[in-house]
Amino acid sequence: MTSPDLAAVHPGTVTFDDVAAAHPDPAFPRFHPRPAQGWINDPNGISFINGRYHVFFQYNPDSARHHRIAWGHVSSADLVRWEEHPVALRPQDGGPDEYGCWTGVVTDDDGVPTAAYSGVRSDGGHSQVVIARGSEDLVSWEQAGHVAATMPADGLVIAVRDPFIFRFNGRRYAMQGAGLANGHAALLLYTVDDLSDWKYQGIWLTSENPVAGTFTPAEIWECPQLVQVPDTGAPGGGTWLMMFSLWLAGDSHEHANGVGHLIGSLAEDPATGLPVFTPRTGGKSDLGRDFYAPQVVSLENRALLWGWANEGPGRDGRRGRSQEEIDAAGWAGVLTFPRELSIVDGSLAVSPAPEVDAYRGGLRTGRASGTVSLPAFAEAVVRAGREGLVELLLVGNGSRQVVFSGSVDAGEELRVFVDASLVEVYRTGSVATTLRAYPAAGEEWQLSLPAGATADVWSLARPA
Repeated sequence: MTSPDLAAVHPGTVTFDDVAAAHPDPAFPRFHPRPAQGWINDPNGISFINGRYHVFFQYNPDSARHHRIAWGHVSSADLVRWEEHPVALRPQDGGPDEYGCWTGVVTDDDGVPTAAYSGVRSDGGHSQVVIARGSEDLVSWEQAGHVAATMPADGLVIAVRDPFIFRFNGRRYAMQGAGLANGHAALLLYTVDDLSDWKYQGIWLTSENPVAGTFTPAEIWECPQLVQVPDTGAPGGGTWLMMFSLWLAGDSHEHANGVGHLIGSLAEDPATGLPVFTPRTGGKSDLGRDFYAPQVVSLENRALLWGWANEGPGRDGRRGRSQEEIDAAGWAGVLTFPRELSIVDGSLAVSPAPEVDAYRGGLRTGRASGTVSLPAFAEAVVRAGREGLVELLLVGNGSRQVVFSGSVDAGEELRVFVDASLVEVYRTGSVATTLRAYPAAGEEWQLSLPAGATADVWSLARPA
């Protein structure tokens, strides 16, 4: 197995294929890049620079526990073949990020790759926006401990975190997620004419908004973002999408409330010149219990999302892993496949990025019906001839776990991926479902199809 030390000695030479092929844990994913050991959570700093996609993520290289978080880093030219790089950002003793380098973004600041992230000085301390400057290839970073924004002097704001930068009408703005003294979640707005000095403009949007208030309650909107997403029905071909994770005290990294989104418009306030976001509709961004803290990057003609799928104690009849089992395995957390976002008939649609098609290996079975066996690393496309229930199960040794269960309508299609212990289900024209489950020795994956439905099944394989 590779390690952060190996990556540091041989930067740019550690490929994820090598990591996955050598890993001894049968639950370790082979097609979702992550280091061989350590804890990971939120994807950060997703960028496309100089022909490469860069995905950073919350990372503890020293154990499979959420502690003293750094930024890990992988990159790819094609979203299929990934390389692991040295740890990008680390907590600095005595610095504003001494307790952790938390969620943030990477942006281009006059040609210099720049990270803006939440730094926390001590356990229980308030988050501040910390700036770090990167090399042209984003592999080397200088952490000078510069603070661009502190806790706002606003008596209503009691928690703040997770900066996100966006542009509108030629100006650069930022927002952070927040919690308010009245119990509502909120977003804070900043002007960022100078990336090293953010100007607080006040509370921008709260869960008191009648559209936003339709979600499951949250005390803080974490990991907020605002991007334009392709929409063939919109003037100019794009619509503004806001997304945030729904945090409640006591979540303990399970985050059962998941992730929500708002679809709306952005306009300039004629009095202040500041942007105003007006939501029209919204909903949940994933239907699974194991999806949180996604980050979206808006590129020319496409918007891509990665999310975090955590380890867990098991929910909804699924077998999970205890903390002792996670410690023994030495790793925790997976990032999803890159997902392409669009607005279809006014609603959010999520599909695997087309590049993921490169993982489709040999056809195992075509137009199968009834009960269909899947390999441990599989893709299945289910086509429904009539309304019915599709289930994905783990079966063996006298046990039967239902991992996914969902109804389908006539003519609908589901695309199901299994990568060891990570399941992703995509429904055409809708959002995805992300789940974790851990096959025991002697168990196999099975699809149970309703009458009139068929499935094509492929093994996942690395492209040559």
